[in-house]
Amino acid sequence: MEYRLTTPLEEEDVTRLNAGDIVYLTGTVLTARDEAHARILEMAEENEELPFDLDGSVIYHCGPLMKETDGKWEVVAAGPTTSARMSKMTPELLKIHNVRAFIGKGGMDNVIDAMENKAAYLAFTGGCAALAAMSIDEVKDVHWLDLGMPEAVWELKVKDFGPLVVGIDSHKNNLFQNVNKKAKEAYSMIE
Repeated sequence: MEYRLTTPLEEEDVTRLNAGDIVYLTGTVLTARDEAHARILEMAEENEELPFDLDGSVIYHCGPLMKETDGKWEVVAAGPTTSARMSKMTPELLKIHNVRAFIGKGGMDNVIDAMENKAAYLAFTGGCAALAAMSIDEVKDVHWLDLGMPEAVWELKVKDFGPLVVGIDSHKNNLFQNVNKKAKEAYSMIE
């Protein structure tokens, strides 16, 4: 199936997705990598309010390359980064915030239980930084530039951002594990 969803996402938007479905997003997407995830969790421990809203949000594992012209940011490149690095922080993040989807490349480990009935992982093809940039209409804001450009949280206004493949759905189906299992089975047949 193919879905065109608008952020912020509702629980129903995510629970109707199945591993292998195609998704295009319109609305606001937040970038966040290792340092941003760590700061989000630290701020929760300190009961500090975030400068952005994670309710119904989509977090894009991306360290974009930006250019500032006349006080306005423009996206040069915004390809996905490897999501596995954020896997260990994701379950705790999902306990605290109603993030509905994560976008990245390569899949995530040990997040299936935390995502059950509430979130999905959407895979974006690596090497598509220019394609991703074409779907970003505007940089709405930037937070935590002290972390550096790739680690800052960028609020991006996107239109038809994708194609994204549902890699892990909220029903505990993991496309990456399924493909890996089938590949191992096929390989064992030719030995």
